[in-house]
Amino acid sequence: MPITDWPEQERPREKLLARGPGALSDAELLAIFLRTGVRGKSAVDLARELLTRFGALRTLLEAGRVEFCESPGLGDAKYVQPPAVLEMARRHLQENLTRGDALTNIDETRAYLTACLRAYRHEVFGCLFLDNRHRVLAFEELFRGTLDGASVHPREVVKRALAHNAAALIFAHNHPSGVSEPSRADEQITLRLKEALALVDIRVLDHFIIGDGRAVSLAERGIL
Repeated sequence: MPITDWPEQERPREKLLARGPGALSDAELLAIFLRTGVRGKSAVDLARELLTRFGALRTLLEAGRVEFCESPGLGDAKYVQPPAVLEMARRHLQENLTRGDALTNIDETRAYLTACLRAYRHEVFGCLFLDNRHRVLAFEELFRGTLDGASVHPREVVKRALAHNAAALIFAHNHPSGVSEPSRADEQITLRLKEALALVDIRVLDHFIIGDGRAVSLAERGIL
C-alpha cells in the first residue's frame, strides 16, 4: 500500500509536522530522507529493508557507494543524500563552535569532533586550534594511521599551532574498534604533546577519544 493511502497521522511527513522528528522511528526518518520507494515497496518498506540489511542507521549512512547501490532500485541519486546530510550536520555543529564566542560548551565540542572523526575506518588524529579567548581558529586532521594507530609527531603539532597563532588546543582521535576507552599510549602521547606545546606557551585543554558511544574526555578523567 502506498504511503498516500495510509491514515494521515501515520504518514512519516505528517507525523513529523504534527509531533516533531523525535516521534519518528529510524525507518520513518529514513523514509522521509529517501522520499520515494521502489516498485512494489513504499519508502518506509524500503527504509526498513535497508536498516535490516545494514544493521543500524549509522552503518547505512556511512556505507560506500558500491555497497549502498547494490540494493535494487537504489542508485547514485539516493546514494548522494546520506553524505550530504552528514556534511550539513557537521557544518551546523562547526558553526556553533565558530560563531565568535569563547568555547565553553564541552558537549558541543564533543559532538562536533565526533561528527568529524567517528566514521573513519582508520585512526585519524585531529586538532582544534583556539585563540587566547578560546575562540575556534580552525580544525585540522593532522595524522592518519591504520586500524592499529597513528603516528603523532609533537614537532608537527607545534608547527601547525604556531602557524595558526593558537594559544590553546583540543585534540581528538578516533578508535575504529568503536571502544572509546583511552589506552595508555593515548595518555602518554597527550602528555608528550602538552610538554612540547608548553615550551611555546600553548596550552592543551582536552583530548577526546571517539568511539561508538559518548566520546571520552581526558580532561574530565583528570589526566590533563
